[in-house]
Parts: sequence; C-alpha cells; structure tokens
Amino acid sequence: MEADDLSRLKIDKSAKSAPPGRRRRPMLIAGAAALAVLAAALAWMGVFSPAQSVEVATVSQTYPSQSFTLLNASGYVVAQRKAAVASKITAQLLELAVEEGSRVKKGDVIARLEGADAAAARDQARANLSVARYSLDQARAELEDARVSYEREKGLLTREYTTKASFDAAEARFRKAAAGVSGAESAVKASEAALEAARVNVEYSLVRAPFDAVVLTKNADIGDIVTPLGAAANAKAAVVTIADMNSLQVEADVSESNLEQVKAGQPCEIQLDALPDKRFRGVVHMVIPTADRTKATVMVKVRFVDLDPRILPEMSAKVAFLSKPVGDGEEKPRTTINPAAVAGRNGKPTAFVIRDGQAQEQEITTGEKLGDLLVVTGGVKAGDRVVLNPPKGLKSGSRVKQAEK
Repeated sequence: MEADDLSRLKIDKSAKSAPPGRRRRPMLIAGAAALAVLAAALAWMGVFSPAQSVEVATVSQTYPSQSFTLLNASGYVVAQRKAAVASKITAQLLELAVEEGSRVKKGDVIARLEGADAAAARDQARANLSVARYSLDQARAELEDARVSYEREKGLLTREYTTKASFDAAEARFRKAAAGVSGAESAVKASEAALEAARVNVEYSLVRAPFDAVVLTKNADIGDIVTPLGAAANAKAAVVTIADMNSLQVEADVSESNLEQVKAGQPCEIQLDALPDKRFRGVVHMVIPTADRTKATVMVKVRFVDLDPRILPEMSAKVAFLSKPVGDGEEKPRTTINPAAVAGRNGKPTAFVIRDGQAQEQEITTGEKLGDLLVVTGGVKAGDRVVLNPPKGLKSGSRVKQAEK
C-alpha cells in the first residue's frame, strides 16, 4: 500500500513561475527611492558639502574686575612673621607637644628639653637663698644686741659710771653689727639673683611659642640633640618652624616699566592657583624701595583684606591691580561671549554653537557689556565654542572647521 501511494506523487509542471528578476524589481525601486530621499536630506543638511572654515571663540566666565584691571603680576604667598623656634641651651629633646598644622598661642610650651642639671642648680640656689636669709636674721639680732649695749654704755659714760674703754668697745661692736647686717642683706640679694638665674636656665629647657602661630614644619624629633648653633653632627638648630597666618601677604614682582601704575593703598584682586574659582580682595601694602637688577622688577607686597584658612604660605598667586575697588555685585563671574559671535534672527540674538563638527544655531539672551565682551544670561554656557562672524549661508547643521591662523 505504501509503495502505491508513493507512486502517485508527482510534480505539477503546468503552473509557470515568475522570473526572478521580475520579483526583485519592486524592492529595488523602493530601496532606490529611500536612498534618494536620504541623500536629498543629507544634501540639504550639508553633509556632502565640504566643511566651511570659520573663526571660533569660546564662551567664558569673566569677572567684572577684569574690565578695570590696570596691571597683572604673579608672586607667592609669604608669611611676614615666621620663626624657626629653637632653644638657648644644648640638650636632648624629651617631649614635643605639637605637630605640623598645630595652632599655638604666645607662651604655649612647644617642646621640653632635658634639664636635670639646671633644676639641680635652681634647687641649690634656692637653698643658698635660705641660708642667706637666716644669716641676715642672725645679723639683725646681733645688731639689736649691740645697739642696746651701745646705748647703755653711752648713758653710763655720760654719768661717769663706766670707763671710756668699755664705751669704745660697745660702739665698735655696734658698728660691726650694722656692717654685718648690710653684708647679710647684700648676700640675700645676691642669692635672689642667683636663684632667678637658675630659674631662667630651667626655663630654657622649655621651648615656648613667641607669638600666635601655626606650626609649618617639625625640624627635630624626640631624642635629638638640640643646640643653638647646630654645628655638631646630627644636632638640630631648630625644633619647629612656625608662621603667623594673620601676617600672610602676596609678594609679587612688578616690571619696572609698569611700576608707575602701582601705589600703596591701591585695591587689588588676588587669585590663587590652588583656589582658581575664588577671588580675594587685597590692598597694596608697600612697594619695596629697591629693584632686582637681574629681573628688572620691583617687589610689591599685597595684603589680604579677607583672610581664609585655606590660604597657605608659599602658594602661587596672581595679583590684578585695579583702578577702583570691586563694588557690590561684582564679586561673582559672568558668562560672556564675543560680540562678533552674536547674529540676529527674527529680531532675536542667536549664536552658532559648534557641536560634533556642526554649527547649531542657538537663541541666546544677552545683557550688558563687560569691557570688550557681552554678558550672556541664557542659551549658552561657559566652555561652548561659537562661530565668530558667521558667514552668509551658514545654517544649523552646516559642517564647519576652525580656520587655521
């Protein structure tokens, strides 16, 4: 049965199939039409046209003070009160109470040196002072006894109840006792002075802060030998280096040719490389009355009006010398654009912003002029690249490239 069924199967060749080429033709026509539409769109967008060479500027953040800046100079932050704190004796460092960054007040103990010999000398001087005071008390008692005897002999001699020899002996004893008291008083003063000297020597074993300051560096460690001269091998001349942060000023070098634009009391604006987004108010403190012949510059010291704990000695700084003080509302930067980049469309200002190699026309909101620049309050942001003097025919989507200078 299965063999008979299989024998009945056959292919019907009476139906004619369409040629392959005739079936592909509608698909090709549709694809060609789509490509034509895409090509037309790309051509309208300027994709196939060569990139136009244009001048480019960058939208920036500009401080109002830049419009009335007379001169710029660079320099460094320097502490005007700075000290390498050391001792007046040579001894071993036993204790260090501070580290880098520690704030100290005038008179605070920074370090303690070994001073057992100075303490022993002080105790000895104190004991000597006690002995001198007891000797003075004894001399005074002797003087009082001699005075009484002298007065008695003097009265007896007047009535001729005693001899002249006895009176002379009493008078001599009285004078001797008086001299003994004077000597004892001087001995007490000498002992007091010796005790004070011993106390000073003990005080030398304590290293104290000479003024309110911040510790910049630690120059010695516990166990080091500290000496005022620092000439011995492995000896330290200073324990710590401190600086008064309230005395920070910028020392800037001004060219001799521009010195006439600088004067004491002139308002300034200070920018630190470490804090680029912050501007500090400053005032010219003094112009150093000597020039550096190697650089043809004169040092100008600029004082900070408002101190900030982030300001540190030896920071790099830039100083703008201004023609007038920074007014209210002029402390913050403004977004600015070159006026040559501003075009017009339907009576509204626009700018061509370059994105991915194409110029995109963007409506912007402008404000007042700031020097040679124009303040922008909307439409673009700092860092955007815009086309200067947009050429005729430039439109959104046009391919552009920066012109070579």
